[in-house]
Amino acid sequence: MVDPTGHVTWTYPSPSLPKPTLPFYFPDDAFWVHGGHAILVNEEENDVLTEIAYPSGKTLWTYGHPRVGSAAPGYLQQPDDLYPYPGGGMVVADAKNCRILFFSPSGKTSGQIGQSGNCTPGLPKTVGYPNGGTPLPNGDLLISEIDGAHVSRLSKGRKVLWSTGVPGLHTPSDPQPMTDGSTLVVDYNRPGAVIRFSSAGKVLWTYRPTSGTGMLDHPSLGAPLPNGLIAVNDDYNHRVVLIDPVTNSIVFQYGHTGVAGTGSGYLNTPDGLDLLLPGGVVPLHVDFASPKTHPGRP
Repeated sequence: MVDPTGHVTWTYPSPSLPKPTLPFYFPDDAFWVHGGHAILVNEEENDVLTEIAYPSGKTLWTYGHPRVGSAAPGYLQQPDDLYPYPGGGMVVADAKNCRILFFSPSGKTSGQIGQSGNCTPGLPKTVGYPNGGTPLPNGDLLISEIDGAHVSRLSKGRKVLWSTGVPGLHTPSDPQPMTDGSTLVVDYNRPGAVIRFSSAGKVLWTYRPTSGTGMLDHPSLGAPLPNGLIAVNDDYNHRVVLIDPVTNSIVFQYGHTGVAGTGSGYLNTPDGLDLLLPGGVVPLHVDFASPKTHPGRP
C-alpha cells in the first residue's frame, strides 16, 4: 500500500504479519474489498486465490493448489483478476482453463462460463483464453479474450450484449467501464496502448507512444480514476503511471522506468492496482460493502 506521497505504508508478506497459509507467489492483481478491510488476490503462476484481512494480514480463505495447474475441482490454472461480484461472492477469469469461475462469499465454486479446456472463442458456451472478467454493478461482465482478440459484454443471464474487436488492439487485457458507456482496455504489447472504444468497436481515444519515456511496455491494466486521469500498470517498465487523456501525457509515476527493484520507490513487474479513498470507498470496482461505487454504474 502506497500513500499519496509515494511512501509504502504496508507490505504483504511481512515479518510483522502472520505467515501465508499457502506459499505466496506471483500475486497478479489485488483488489480492495469490504470497505478496505480485506484484499482479494489472484496468484497467477501459483494457481491460487486468496483473501487477506487488512491490516492484520490474516489469511481468510484460499482456493487452488500452489503451482499445480488443473481444471479439476479445487484447482485453477493461471487465474487472472479475482473481483467481488454484485450480491456477494466473487468471479475470476481462469485463463489457461478457458473459463470464468464464480465463487460464494466463503470461497466455494458456484458457477462457470465456458467449457474447461475448450479455448475456442464462442461466448457464452466457450471462452477464448480469458484474461479479464470485470463485473458491473448489475451483474454483467466485461470479458477480454486473448484468442480472437475480442472484448465482450455478457449479461447476468449470460447473453452476449456485444462483442467486438478493436482496431489496433492485439492482446486485450482487463476491460473497464467508463461513465459514458464506453470501455477502456489496454493492449498488452510493446509498444503497449490504452484504448477507449464504443460497443461497436469504434476507437474513441488511444494512448500509444512508440518511443521515448512515454512508451508503455506490456501494460496489463488501465483504470479510470475519479479525477479523470487513467492509472496504468506498465509491467515491463516496472512502473505505475497516471495518464492525462486531455494532454496524452504521463503526469505521475511510481517506480523507475525500466529498472526493477524492491526498495522504496521501486517496483518489479507491477501487474495490478487498486484505489482506496478515505472512508473505505473503493471507486474502481464493485465492493462487497458498497456495490454502487463502480465508475460504470447506471
